[in-house]
Amino acid sequence: MSEMRLVVVGAAGRMGRTLIRTATEMDGVVVTGAIERESSEFLGHDAGELAGCGSLGVKVTADADSAFAAADGLLDFTVPDATLQFAALAAKHNIVHVIGTTGMSAEQTEALKKHASAARLVKSGNMSLGVNLLAGLVKKAATALDEDFDIEVLEMHHKHKVDAPSGTALLLGEAAAEGREIDLESRSVRSRDGITGARNSGDIGFATLRGGSVVGEHTVMFAGEGERIELSHIATDRQIFARGAVKAALWALKQQPGLYSMADVLGLTDE
Repeated sequence: MSEMRLVVVGAAGRMGRTLIRTATEMDGVVVTGAIERESSEFLGHDAGELAGCGSLGVKVTADADSAFAAADGLLDFTVPDATLQFAALAAKHNIVHVIGTTGMSAEQTEALKKHASAARLVKSGNMSLGVNLLAGLVKKAATALDEDFDIEVLEMHHKHKVDAPSGTALLLGEAAAEGREIDLESRSVRSRDGITGARNSGDIGFATLRGGSVVGEHTVMFAGEGERIELSHIATDRQIFARGAVKAALWALKQQPGLYSMADVLGLTDE
């Protein structure tokens, strides 16, 4: 079988470079395109040299339409507005769109769904195997433990991260909410400051830390009377997300158009 042709968008960014480098090390895929915004200083640079893996003969360009037309899929860890534009192009060319973009609103996520009739979309707040396994454990724990156990989601990332809570924290919070059969949006607490009063039973709290070069650390805490259960994941290398994204692309290539999650890719969804 021929290699899957992938385009990396946001190619000059921290994650974009990691995606390019990782894709060149994995079997079954080849990087055929690298996209940056029109104002980028990296336009015309070789994508491989930019990523530190040697020349690929693929120049960074702002012409996403042409790159997508010659590809089987794209890897996208950019920003919400750009992701929506890329989703429309992915649908136009009937290709796979792997979305690791975080910070999308409910309205933006809903807007993605209209493209799922033509494109194969895989969207997740985190592409790593470990985090998605953790989400499954969190859901099971939330189902087993009643509201006598308060749920708190703690996360820390590097100082350059622009959204909070992280996509992974929200993924874990949603898993807990599903286990409790409650709506996360109406039952989550995103900040506490001043005289807040006692904690409401059944709420899911989020705490955010930012600093240094931390790749990602997440803990879901179930705090009961006289005991506490903590489920944690620590990421030390961005390549775990990149490898997951490439695996998701290869999986989606064999699927029908639709909107999928990383749990679908890993076979972790309930039967």
